[in-house]
Amino acid sequence: MYHLTTLPNGLRVATAEMPHMASVCVGLWAAVGGRHESARLNGVAHFLEHLLFKGTKRRTARRISGEIESLGGYLDAFTAEDHTCYFAKAEAGKLAQVGDVLSDIYQHSRLPAAEVERERGVIREEILMYQDQPAQVAEELLAAAVWPKHPLGRPLAGTLDSVSSLRRDELLHFWHDAYHARSTVLAVAGRVTHGEVLARLAPALSGMPTGRVPRFTRWQVPPRTQLTRPQGIVNHREVEQVQLVLGFRAVGRRDPLRFAIRVLNAVLGEKADSRLFQSLRERRGLCYSVQSEMSILEETGLLTISLGLDAKHLRSALGLIRREIDRLCDQPVSARAAREAKDYLIGQHRLGLESTTNQMMWLGESILGHGRIVPPAEAEASFAAITPADMQAAARICLRDGFRAVVAVGPVEATGDDLLRWFGTR
Repeated sequence: MYHLTTLPNGLRVATAEMPHMASVCVGLWAAVGGRHESARLNGVAHFLEHLLFKGTKRRTARRISGEIESLGGYLDAFTAEDHTCYFAKAEAGKLAQVGDVLSDIYQHSRLPAAEVERERGVIREEILMYQDQPAQVAEELLAAAVWPKHPLGRPLAGTLDSVSSLRRDELLHFWHDAYHARSTVLAVAGRVTHGEVLARLAPALSGMPTGRVPRFTRWQVPPRTQLTRPQGIVNHREVEQVQLVLGFRAVGRRDPLRFAIRVLNAVLGEKADSRLFQSLRERRGLCYSVQSEMSILEETGLLTISLGLDAKHLRSALGLIRREIDRLCDQPVSARAAREAKDYLIGQHRLGLESTTNQMMWLGESILGHGRIVPPAEAEASFAAITPADMQAAARICLRDGFRAVVAVGPVEATGDDLLRWFGTR
């Protein structure tokens, strides 16, 4: 099902053969994202992602999207902390056309000066849109508190100031320095064969310069003697709800503890029968939605708890969240709860991989994150091996020792110290 070939120039070509599917999803991944930026160039990776769709030597911006849409497909891209992905999906018989459009924008975009200025305005509006979304503001304030003075703590889209100051030559330099063969993965999933992908798509990418793997500044956990206390942050806004987010520093993608934290997260707040959902929504009606999520990067990670609620319920909600965290730290979950959480994660994983898009994502993230295609069965076996004792140990390390910040955005009269006190930190 899975195949991986490295071209002579260092570019990796990965495929997931899914002969039962009608579609194909093609992705070009660059091993560069927000964490590769300096403070002054904050937002450059995201800015570049926008610009690569604005025309090549062979295609106008309209033709780029039009060619894919005329096939009944779609074209998209996203920028993350450590990678950028350009992808398109269409019926399997259109593999060559889809691949040609993607390789063209990836290698031959022109970045005309007029488009740089036009797109600068578009991204400024995007940033302003995010600033009008309290949940997004809360997430950005949380990241800055968890990873202070570090690229991971800065917004992926940049700031109004950084985007306004980015020059075209800086965008070109970032592109030419980072988008090359050794930092690129071509990932294809669907009704194709590996040989077909090598024959039809690889030649257009075989001439890319080899280049070097982009470097980034690793996050170093401060020594315990220098570790700052958790932060309470309030951003007052006249809106209807308070967006509340708590952040707990987790582990990186190579740490074995990550599997125990993922299973723990399922029990805590990932699903409808999770402890947070049942406690805050079902039994007390304090919120419409409450959830916990995991983000895992190379050397660090973040577990977040987020919810929207009336300001008058802040104190009660924080106390209930603390109670559920203490329960997970002080006593192991039952064998049944652990089994159900593992079954949920494995089932969700398998259902997700029925999609050609998700298979393409699995390929790209596996190779950029681990240097190989991780067999899904390997990940599932790691989840299945987790015990209640593993989950309790993970809770103590992540949820108790790893607590870094609580952020409230909205009509809040309380102070940050109040939030910490209500959560039981002070």
